[in-house]
Amino acid sequence: MNTPLKNHPILQLLYRCKTLNSLGQIHAQMITTGLILHTYPLSRIILVSSSIATNISYAETIFNQVKNPTIFLYNILISCYTTKGKNHDALSLYNRIFSNNMTSSAKPNNYTYPSLFKACGAQLWFQHGKALHAHVLKFLEPPYDQFVQASLLNFYSSCGKIGVARYLFYQISQPDLAVWNSILSAYATNCSVNFDANADSFCDSTGLWLEVLHLFSEMQKCSIQPNEVTLVALISACADLGALSQGMWAHGYVVRKKLGLNIYLGSALINMYSNCGCLKLAYQLFDELPARDTFCYNAMIRGLAVHGHGREALELFEKMALEGLVPDDVTLLVVMFACSHLGLVDQGCKYFYAMHRDYGIAPKLEHYGCLVDILGRAGRVEEAEETIHAMPLKPTAVLWRSLLGAARVHGNIQVGKVALKHLIQLEPETSGNYVLLSNIYASMNRWDDVKNVRKLMKEFGINKMPGTSILEIDGEMHEFSSGDKTHPKAKEIYLKLDDMNGRLKEHGYKPRTREVLFDIEEEEKEDHLSYHSESGRNYPKNHHNHACLSL
Repeated sequence: MNTPLKNHPILQLLYRCKTLNSLGQIHAQMITTGLILHTYPLSRIILVSSSIATNISYAETIFNQVKNPTIFLYNILISCYTTKGKNHDALSLYNRIFSNNMTSSAKPNNYTYPSLFKACGAQLWFQHGKALHAHVLKFLEPPYDQFVQASLLNFYSSCGKIGVARYLFYQISQPDLAVWNSILSAYATNCSVNFDANADSFCDSTGLWLEVLHLFSEMQKCSIQPNEVTLVALISACADLGALSQGMWAHGYVVRKKLGLNIYLGSALINMYSNCGCLKLAYQLFDELPARDTFCYNAMIRGLAVHGHGREALELFEKMALEGLVPDDVTLLVVMFACSHLGLVDQGCKYFYAMHRDYGIAPKLEHYGCLVDILGRAGRVEEAEETIHAMPLKPTAVLWRSLLGAARVHGNIQVGKVALKHLIQLEPETSGNYVLLSNIYASMNRWDDVKNVRKLMKEFGINKMPGTSILEIDGEMHEFSSGDKTHPKAKEIYLKLDDMNGRLKEHGYKPRTREVLFDIEEEEKEDHLSYHSESGRNYPKNHHNHACLSL
């Protein structure tokens, strides 16, 4: 055959093929000319047939007619399976390599595993992915191909194994932009998924977001230019940390480099400005977006609701409907959140029950949690408890903690005890649960019961973790914790607090002392409240700060 196979006229016709009928004709020509006997043309017709047909049966038929397929052909069909979402078939085909007396020509190679790890990229398939990782160590020679390393990193991060993903990342000698984006997105995704209402999870989430800033700083040192994917992860970190100056730098970078303000960047920036208290900037950005989808509306509605503009949030929801955009589960959640903060109990309940009826959306745990919050804020604590007992999903600690919080606010001891009982079963070592019940007793001056709760905590070896918060000042991150006076400017901070408290009292402010968990004088209680979580430490200039100001 004088013409090289890659440029064969029949293959050129194959690439222009659009229908199964024409594919059949070209397939017949490949058989009559003997072209089908060669591996490369075989791989091309398998690829083209899988892209044309709605199912992959034609490609399977061609593959199954090959007597001794090479690993190249196996890789092609495995890739086709994962592209079509047929993950089980991809793994089954991989197993056939071993059941067919594996030869050197059919031994797995660097191109075999990336598609397979993509197929296993969910918690349900985690054990299969771990077994594939063992196969990588067995069949491939180090140093491993960067695509294999990146696919391993993506697999573990998608399964929530951020520690393993980080380890694998540092094994890659010269990570490219795609690899940097993978690890940054891994942190950002796991921060969002793992966030919980209790203090310990908040600390963990904060640490992960700070790591995003640190990694971005390291990426800049490698002279890797960020793209839209990189900046979404960075801006999301700035949003959660309240790092306004760094978030604004990222926004400026988008404008300077003319990257284009797509819906993903737009949503991330709206969240960032909203979280940093710049609601006008968030709304200005929202109005200037060239295109807005449901995600953009979700971000803006949430921003309005969080800042107490519930009416405007609900009006924006109505505008979204007029534009023909279909709300998703997040939309309904933020709308319910707005109703909760406005005290619109009936309307909030209406949106909850409209989810399945009007939009075909099954309520998630978050929606039940918001419904419990709506009822709890309105003082309908028993109804909130009934909601948890009646829900079809297994209640989590977050829901019981929300109920316990409502019982605390409204002084409902009985419901509080029920909630705490479930919380102790789910989270026996979480101090905040016991503290919430103590708050209820303290608000009613039942100091003996407060002591009993503290005694119970002592018996279980449970210590109250100090509250923490992080502030950004001039691009520098400062972490503050309760009772900690190690911040270099602690003296000035306390003097300023005394000044602020004095001014507040001049304007009629009265500290809410009824929930301080000690039977002490009122003046001492006021001091305890005034200095809670207001002393702390700062990060040095080279620690997770100015991470995005050097380009």
